[in-house]
Amino acid sequence: MLSMRYAPIPSDLFVDNRRRLTELMLPNSLAVVNANDILPTNADGSLRLWQNSDLFHLSGVNQEESILLLYPGAHEPKQREMLFLRETSELIAIWEGHKLTRDEARKVSGIQSVHWLSEFPAMFRRLMCECDRAYLNTNEHKRAVVDVETRDVRFIRETQRQFPLHSYERLARLMHRIRAVKSPGEVALMRRACDLTRRGFQRVLRFLKPGVNEMEIEAEFAHEFIRGGGGFSYTPIIGSGANACVLHYLDNNQVCKKGDLVLMDVGASYANYQSDMTRTLPVSGRYSRRQKQVYNSVLRILRETSRLAVPGKLPRDWQKEAEALTQEELLGLGLLKRSDIRSQSPDRPALKKYFMHGVGHPLGLDVHDVGITTEPMQAGWVMTVEPAIYIPEEGFAVRLENDILLGRDGNVDLMADIPIETDEIEEIMSKRR
Repeated sequence: MLSMRYAPIPSDLFVDNRRRLTELMLPNSLAVVNANDILPTNADGSLRLWQNSDLFHLSGVNQEESILLLYPGAHEPKQREMLFLRETSELIAIWEGHKLTRDEARKVSGIQSVHWLSEFPAMFRRLMCECDRAYLNTNEHKRAVVDVETRDVRFIRETQRQFPLHSYERLARLMHRIRAVKSPGEVALMRRACDLTRRGFQRVLRFLKPGVNEMEIEAEFAHEFIRGGGGFSYTPIIGSGANACVLHYLDNNQVCKKGDLVLMDVGASYANYQSDMTRTLPVSGRYSRRQKQVYNSVLRILRETSRLAVPGKLPRDWQKEAEALTQEELLGLGLLKRSDIRSQSPDRPALKKYFMHGVGHPLGLDVHDVGITTEPMQAGWVMTVEPAIYIPEEGFAVRLENDILLGRDGNVDLMADIPIETDEIEEIMSKRR
């Protein structure tokens, strides 16, 4: 019996994703996508599978060693889309549990031609002898650091050794294009992830008080995420006091002190789709005058930057607009002077002392999702909006982050129901246990 933590996803989502991809492929070409490896830890340990996002996007299959082969121009209709799965056994069932049957895989993916992995080498050779070119997959995220050889990379090396005279194409460029624009089905799954994030945050609002450890806050989020059939989209950042000024603070082991703020960059994952939220809360339940002043500056930037993220605009121009807004707020807070701006280096604007990262990024099956960010944003992109002001000399920082769906007639805030106004946060925290 097929089992998963999340509700079954209609296979129409994956059927449509495959259609969008094959429409972009050159004539008489095939494409192959491999599952991610199960990574080792130490001794005989291993991590749980974190599926290859491209494979999931095209098939909905969440199982190791799976291979998807698409050949839209194949002579035989049954060979135009094929899924290859690890064949189970009595021993595997005892030690690892249930694996997909072929019928279950058909239901999940909408692919009718499902085979066992043992059939792949002969079938692949046959189709490679018929096609002119092959699309092979690699991780082409511009910020990726790829030190570990992946299953896809090993497959590329062996394929090019066996078929040196074929033409090869980069599948990643096509996947980045189709994955950037989210379908209504994908948005619905991302809304589920955002709702889990909301539940976790509301739990923390009732829990936070002086003396609580950062790791206890992380545990409160974990409680809601896991019980809701999800998990963390990424390792959470729970930074109180000066820890909030460390952009990727992951220790989460310090006591939250009276009068401090705690910055929580946390998102829930649901059905492999991610959310990404940041909130900054007063440990004591009320913001000080200065904390509220900085907080409201960041909130104004978030509101306006969310409005300015429109289809047709280049991400770099959106970033410049966010930085201009931040500069004005920093002047108002007394953190910058006009003279600082007049004397600044063009390569190192004065505002970078207090805001040094991007204001947002694509979101989807990956937290820093793929997309062609050198091209204008489009309707259907989901973007994070995460302005911040970091003040190490004052021992605190404020970062706020929501996820927005870009539309031709205005954007939709997928986290509009997660408290963000200072008055609302203080009101809820006043009723904590």
